[in-house]
Formats: sequence, structure tokens, C-alpha cells
Amino acid sequence: MTRHKAVRMFRENNTETGVIRKNWKGKISIALIYPNRYAVGLPNLGFQTVYSLFNSMESVVCERVFLPDTDDTCPLSLESSKPLTQFDIIAFSISFENDYLNIPILLNAAGIPLRSSERDDAMPMVIAGGVACIINPEPIAHFIDCFLIGEAEMLLSPFISHIDSGFTRGELLYQLACHVPGAYIPAFYEDRYTPESGFTELFPLKDVPEKISRVFVPQIDLFQTQSTVIASQSSFRNSHLIEVSRGCPHGCRFCSAGFVYRPPRFRSLPVLESCIRNGIQRYDRIGLVGAAVSDLPDMDRLCEYAQKVGAHLSFSSLRTDALTPSLIASLAASGVKTATIAPDAGSERMRQVINKGITEFQIREAATALVSAGIPNLKLYFMIGLPTETPEDVDAIVILCRKIKDGFLESSRATGHIGSITVSINAFIPKPFTPFQWAAMDRKDILKKKFETVLRGLKSVPNMRVEVNNFRESIISAMLSKGDRRFSELLIHAAKNRGNWGKTFREMPQIPLSSCIYRERCVEEPLPWDHIDNGVDKKFLQKEYDRALNGKKSPPCSMSSGCQVCGVCKNAVTSLV
Repeated sequence: MTRHKAVRMFRENNTETGVIRKNWKGKISIALIYPNRYAVGLPNLGFQTVYSLFNSMESVVCERVFLPDTDDTCPLSLESSKPLTQFDIIAFSISFENDYLNIPILLNAAGIPLRSSERDDAMPMVIAGGVACIINPEPIAHFIDCFLIGEAEMLLSPFISHIDSGFTRGELLYQLACHVPGAYIPAFYEDRYTPESGFTELFPLKDVPEKISRVFVPQIDLFQTQSTVIASQSSFRNSHLIEVSRGCPHGCRFCSAGFVYRPPRFRSLPVLESCIRNGIQRYDRIGLVGAAVSDLPDMDRLCEYAQKVGAHLSFSSLRTDALTPSLIASLAASGVKTATIAPDAGSERMRQVINKGITEFQIREAATALVSAGIPNLKLYFMIGLPTETPEDVDAIVILCRKIKDGFLESSRATGHIGSITVSINAFIPKPFTPFQWAAMDRKDILKKKFETVLRGLKSVPNMRVEVNNFRESIISAMLSKGDRRFSELLIHAAKNRGNWGKTFREMPQIPLSSCIYRERCVEEPLPWDHIDNGVDKKFLQKEYDRALNGKKSPPCSMSSGCQVCGVCKNAVTSLV
């Protein structure tokens, strides 16, 4: 079957609403790619926001592209079935580092040279953005002509205003580097290493900024971030998604979203009510998205409004210490059958190390309240391999789960229905721009032993199932999170091997996997992502790392404009002067 026929059949079998189709004549054409399958990528609000923003510009036509079902199939746009080579710009929207592998796969299938240095002026410009690029763009730096570092609402218009067909590729990239805040051109920087210490610096080769400052939206109320296209074949079928907030005030030391999206920003009640009114004109299922949804100051009033207009709410994330009766009632009224609680660690000591900010009492009370409200099933999320973790901390996961099960049974009997508990065990992955960016990751054999401890402790508990995230995938994620430019070659080989990482590692033993993820880094050593300035002072992250190693918790972000604790608000004010 040809790709054109496959796209045509897909359209016939998949119902989409909100698709934007524009005439190409005289416009800058952009292929917006989510480097994963359609069902995964379509609901992504970052991807949908870029699609909407580009198409709101008179001078631009933007069409969507996803990873084809087979690696060697030429990727085509959904709107007009055009190949990537017919577009002026190819724009990758990347949320997860594990999707980095799909970039060389897609470029190769489209007949576009993988390395930026191998493309001539006749080829489309390849750009990339999204949270994965904000965190660490270096493993894919050789594939990308221009990264846009920051939030799309403030980046896309300045970028498009500098697109001039009169420039050569090199001249245009230099104009972007010099005049568009957040534009990072990897070709203008040289990565340097020593045999002893590995990565040493990223050196500017031209008169371009030494650091690339993340661009962010100071007032997110100015933008209504919500679903543009909804489809019957996506992972959130028949649901209208609304972004409630960006960032998180709690400062969990493992969470990159809590640091790269500082300061935390929440949309106002009137704006969110307007989004719900817009959403229920299409579907009555409304998904509220954000890293700190339950911290919304007006959450109870928003739940009441949703109930009043007949909207059924779901939530991307909820903290156990913020589960109000109104919020739980909204969950139950929406027909939610499974609620997720993320203790992240089993012991109070470990939760202080990671600065989780919740107690065992709050966790158990939340579980009881959810089941009592008629939500029969629970999912408990834990990490293993956290810094300073002891065997007793791993045992504490078992003890806490058993205590939760006791309360779960009592509440379930009262409702007349006994559901199940799923315990999800995941490997800790150290992420850039967090206090744990210097921490080491546990090796696979150590992680397996810790998981087996939890499994032995819980396998005999009725109605409780233990599942584990794939440790190989976690190791790959850590490598791509913390890697430097040398890992581009690893991705090229992995793409040729169709994702067979074992074969790829055997072919490329020179790649420094162990020094990248299995050792604790010295806080003084250069990091591959140091040229990206997300606003948080590195000294603040060092201080938080020290506090973690000493088991000390820190207060949440005050979200006060006069605060200078982490440096974000101070640096933001300075950059605007």
C-alpha cells in the first residue's frame, strides 16, 4: 500500500474536528512533526498550540506529520499528503527525550540528510522546540538547524518575521541567532572534550550569545491553551483538553517541569470557564492539564462551574494534600474508575530527600477518601534508585502499600464494591536543571533487585498488582536526558538498527554511557546543557542538592514577584529592563 493511499484510508476511518486547511500560494509552508505515532502525538497540547499559532499567521501554512507505522515509509502531511521535502520548514515538537530516536528515522525516510552540515539551500530548514529541547537539546544537535528554546507563544512570531528567502541558509541562521531570543543554532558552537574528563565546553564560533535564554510567557491568561483538533483515534478520544497551569510550586527535586517552567503560573477562573464553555460545544468530557492542576486557587469553584454546565472533568495530576471534597466529587461524578496517587517514595525520610512535601497520613487519607467517594481502583506511583536510598527505604514501599490496602478494604466494603490497587514501580532518572542533575542512576541489576524486594513483599496481597517500567527504556531515557553531542552518532546507529539498542551499544563501545549516567557528577564540572539558561541559578540547584543529601526539605516556591531565592524572578526582571 502506498503512503498516499494509507493517509487517505486513515482520513476515512478517523473522525477529526478542528483541522485547519489553508491555501499554500505565497505562504511559508511548515511541516509540524510530532515524532511519535498519531494516537500519542495528536492530544499533546504543546503540539496543538504550535499548530494553531502557526496557522493564525497570514503568511504561514502549517500541516501535521506523525511517525508512520513502518520506519521506511515516507512521512506525509495529513492535511494535503505532501512529503517533507516540499515544505520550507520542518518543525519538530518534542516533549520526551525517548522520541529523539524517531528524528533520524523520520528524516531518513523523507530523504533528507540527517546532519545539518550536509544540507544545502534547496533543503527545508529543520527546527525543533518543546520541553525536551529546553531541558537538553545536545543529543540531537547535529540534526537540527535551529532550536527555539522556550514557550511557543513568545517564540514563533519573532522567528517567522526573520524568515527571508533572500538569505542563504547560513545567513538566515546567523540572523536568527543574533536577533531572535531563544534561537539556538548548534552549528555556531563547537563541543570540546578531553580524554580525562570528557565534555569541557560548548564554544561559540561566531559572534553569537554564549548562553541561550529560555523565553517564557509572563501572563498565560493572555493565551487560551486548549485542544484545536480532536479525533476518534487518539489516546484522549472525544475529550477537550485545557491547560490549567504551567510549572509547579512544590519543588520536587527530581522533577524538571518544576524548575524549567518557573515561575509557576495559573490561569484565572474566568479564562478557564471560557475554555470549558468552548470545549463543551464539542464534547462534554473536559481534561484539565498541568503539572499542578490541584493547586489551582479556584479549583473548587471551577469544579462547581463544570458541574453546573454539564462538563465531566478529568485531571492530569493531583496531589494528595490538595484533594478537597469538591475535587473528589467531580472525579466521581465524571465516572472516573481509577485514581492515581504518587507518593514517589515509601518512607518519610525519602520523601524529605526528594522534597515531596506530603506525609504518610495525607497519602492514606487521600486513598480512603477516593474509594469512599465511589472510585473503586487506585494506582500508586513509586520510584526506586533515588539518591541516598537504603534497603529500608525500599522496604518502606511495601509497608506503605499494605497500610493503604487496609484502609482501601475498609472503605471498599462500605461502598459494597472492592476494586484493585496497581503499584507502579519506576526507575529514578536524573534530569537536567533539577537538583538531582548531578546524581547517579542505579545500574539495571541493582534496580531489578529493588523491584524484586517490592514484588516479594506484595505478591501475596489480594487485589494488588505490581508492575514495573521497562528498565532498559529508563536507561535510554537517562542517556538521552544527560548526553552531549556525541550521542547523535549513537542515535544514527540506533535508527539504522531499528531501535535495537543492545546491538547499537555493541557497535559503539566508545560512547561514554557509564560516565554519563552511572556516576555522580562533581558540581563544579561543566554540563552539556550549561549553555541553556532556564532562569534558575545553578548555585540554588547545588544548595538544594546538598539539602537533599542531608535529608532536609525546602519550602515551596512563594510565587512572589519580589522573591530572589532561585533567581528566576530576579533574572526575568533583569532581562526585561
